Amino acid sequence: MKKLSKIVLMVLVCISCRQEVPDDQKMDKIAAYITIHAIGDSTMANKPNPEENPERGWVQMFSGFLTNSVTVKNHAINGRSTRSFINEKRWDSVYHHLKKGDYVFIQFGHNDQKANDPHRYTNPHTAYRQNLMRFIKESRDKEAIPVLFTSIVRRNFNEHGTLVDTHGAYPQEARLVAQELDVPLIDLQYLTEKMEESFGVEASKKLHLHYQPHEIPFYPEGKVDDTHLSILGATEVAKLAIMELERKIPALSKRFKI
Repeated sequence: MKKLSKIVLMVLVCISCRQEVPDDQKMDKIAAYITIHAIGDSTMANKPNPEENPERGWVQMFSGFLTNSVTVKNHAINGRSTRSFINEKRWDSVYHHLKKGDYVFIQFGHNDQKANDPHRYTNPHTAYRQNLMRFIKESRDKEAIPVLFTSIVRRNFNEHGTLVDTHGAYPQEARLVAQELDVPLIDLQYLTEKMEESFGVEASKKLHLHYQPHEIPFYPEGKVDDTHLSILGATEVAKLAIMELERKIPALSKRFKI
């Protein structure tokens, strides 16, 4: 009888162990999937009417290079600065949905420069800096992983064919914040400068929105926009971001198709 009792006890222990396996498997399954939250301005944002509209945000194209293990929630929206994104409670909405292991891609600066708009403007050395730090610290409070991006360059060639910066102190402040808080930095300003220069003065127009009147139905009066991106431009910027993310955050490498 004692021998039989031992056998029964061993069987019960084995059953108990087996019952724990699904929980472990569930945790592994959760770890296998990640969510990327993108916060920023129009250069990242999803654009409406993609069948007709040639404009794209780079995060809109970035999603196409990811495996099925990644969900991208693109919260970037046209015209927003760090100030307006916070004041409109958009950051609060993102923050409340952050989970452990999520990534937060942060790219602002274009609209923080709007000195004539008190609802958007931030001093790069004070409010802009503090807002970036808030995004980072509050992401970490939720055990999410913040990643800082400098703004993509504008296509601003002078009469000599030199690409001239338009962002002032904002990218440098982002670099300093990343260094101070030990945050991965993807320096899209530098990378897109090299890209624009490699295309040259004329060919770089293809990266943006340059259309003659009646060339395409979406812009019957034509378009000259050196800030926002075409499908080609957004795709190329997304590739640059992926290249740097693979280098700076090796854990993300397996998430990309390229």
